[in-house]
Amino acid sequence: MKSKSIFSPQNPCLKSIFSTPLESLMATSLDLNDDSLCSNPQQQQTETHENSSETALLGEPRGYLSGEARVERAWGHWSKLGRPKLIVAPMVDNSELPFRMLCRKYGAEAAYTPMLHSRIFSENEKYRREEFTTCKEDRPLFVQFCANDPDILLEAARRVEPYCDYVDINLGCPQRIARRGYYGAFLMDNLLLVKSLVEKLAINLSVPVSCKIRVFPKLEDTINYARMLEEAGCSLLAVHGRTRDEKDGKKFRADWKAIKAVKSALRIPVLANGNIRHMDDVRTCLEETGADGVLSAETLLENPALFAGFRTAEWVDDGEEGNKDGLLDQADLLVEYLKLCERHPVPWRMIRSHVHKMLGEWFRIQPQVREDLNAQSRLTFEFLYDMVNRLRELGVRIPLYLKEKDSHVQGVPEDGLAN
Repeated sequence: MKSKSIFSPQNPCLKSIFSTPLESLMATSLDLNDDSLCSNPQQQQTETHENSSETALLGEPRGYLSGEARVERAWGHWSKLGRPKLIVAPMVDNSELPFRMLCRKYGAEAAYTPMLHSRIFSENEKYRREEFTTCKEDRPLFVQFCANDPDILLEAARRVEPYCDYVDINLGCPQRIARRGYYGAFLMDNLLLVKSLVEKLAINLSVPVSCKIRVFPKLEDTINYARMLEEAGCSLLAVHGRTRDEKDGKKFRADWKAIKAVKSALRIPVLANGNIRHMDDVRTCLEETGADGVLSAETLLENPALFAGFRTAEWVDDGEEGNKDGLLDQADLLVEYLKLCERHPVPWRMIRSHVHKMLGEWFRIQPQVREDLNAQSRLTFEFLYDMVNRLRELGVRIPLYLKEKDSHVQGVPEDGLAN
């Protein structure tokens, strides 16, 4: 089943939106080679909803609750979703539908969309239609927005609430574009505005509000911030254990102790983000922080099978017993991803990015193949499948490794979709 756009009468399933620099989105018609969809959405067959609730908002606004009632509702919703522990983090131009579906095949239990710009989402039909996709298998799903205006945020959120399990507010983006646009982690300097954003959604939406934050340099400030969000109506909080200035994840270790302190201070579910490179990290993080789940970002881009226990050679200790060739490699994963892209069209720029992330080590062995890829002004699936075959013919194979205790990939459909 191909993905559809709810923003077209013939396309009832949501289209996927990618976070692209604001200047580019507003100044162009998204018709550059790498911005064009990897297949023609006009050729997709039309469908009808099996569930009429997908065509309307999910009931009346939730209204503001306080105290135990709010906490009970937060946990009731999280429990209804199965309390997922292994979650795909929001990633700029990289946590789109085909990639989410690939990660779900290999153990991810929930996923975030890329960050969506609430104002552009509200105003620009083309942005909505071309940049946000989902399908019925893509649940539980967090739809993430950046915003600095409560009314605009609510308008955007109401467009997606029938198709997700949380509307998430990005309060953690540390990049320069977030500084220029005044959103993400740069709202940490204006807590009254942050509170108004959360309250606006909590009072008016029929789905819960979640938030994703970074920590303050002082632990006390972080705890007070988290408590304020909970009081404002946040039903689930994801905590990235780095500060706004700690952008390089390889240089700065995430502070799990700060995440543990937040978890201890709050009564709603808390997720941990940072330092998740393989399943041993997942287990250690959950144990040390007490968090209700973990998010992974950069490592998943290189290895979408992380949550199924597979790990790259970088994270296999020399002489450690129990590691074996998992009979899976990144080229296998890339082929699966490309097949999902044929089913769920996305802009070529995203596909190009995933090719480089998954096959980075392979290209270091055969740099001429990477040069050929970079020379392509227009990509095609035929070229990419041939490129993988060429790497294999050149003798390149870098296996993903598996520990016996992490091996739980059984009964997974070949096309990467849930039954």
